[in-house]
Amino acid sequence: MILALPSFRSGFAACCAIMASFASGPCAADEPNWKPLFDGRTLSGWKITNFGGEGDVTVGKDSIILDYGSSLTGITYTGELPTTNYEISLEARRLDGTDFFCGMTFPVADSHCSLILGGWGGAVVGLSSIDGHDASENETTQYYKFNADQWYKIRLRVEPERIQAWIDDKTWVDQDIKGRKITTRGEVNLSKPFGISSFETRSELRRLQIRELSAK
Repeated sequence: MILALPSFRSGFAACCAIMASFASGPCAADEPNWKPLFDGRTLSGWKITNFGGEGDVTVGKDSIILDYGSSLTGITYTGELPTTNYEISLEARRLDGTDFFCGMTFPVADSHCSLILGGWGGAVVGLSSIDGHDASENETTQYYKFNADQWYKIRLRVEPERIQAWIDDKTWVDQDIKGRKITTRGEVNLSKPFGISSFETRSELRRLQIRELSAK
C-alpha cells in the first residue's frame, strides 16, 4: 500500500499556519492597543500652558515644537486620562538649549508627578518629586548625555505601587511608590493633569500615545 504524503508546499503552508496561530494567540490578543494623543496636524485636545513668559508652540510636520521660554514652554492635555495602570509613549528631542527638553507631568492615583529628561544643566533624568525631593536629589536621579537633534523614544508606566520609565527601551526609572509621597514641583502645576514642558530649551515632540493596562 502506498501512503499519500503531503507535498512540501502544503506542509510548509501548514507550518506557517501553526506559527501564525501562536503569534495571534492569547498574549498578542491581550496586548492593549495604543491610542494617539496627537493627530500630527493640530493641537486639538491640547492647550498651550499659560506659564507666563512661555515661548511659541507650533505644529510642524507630524510634530509639536516648543520654543524657548522664560522659563517654561509647554502644552497641557484637555481630555480624560486614567490615573493608574497606563502607559504613555512619545519621541522627543532637544533642538537647542541646555536644560530639560521633556518634562512630562502625569497623574499618579490622586496626585501627580513629573518625569524630567535633561534637567539641571542638561543631563539629569528622574522623577519630581518623591517625599519632597526632586529629580536631582532622590533615588531616581541618574545622568545621561542627550545629543542635540537626536530623537529619543520615551515610555512611562504608572501602576498603583510603581512608576517605571524607559529611554530607547532601556530602563531608567523603576521606583516603588508604596507609602511614598508623590508630588510635583510648583513650577509645573499648570501642566496637570498631563502636560509636557521644556525649560529655556527648544524641543520637539512626536508620536504621543497612551494605552490602558489591566489591573494586576
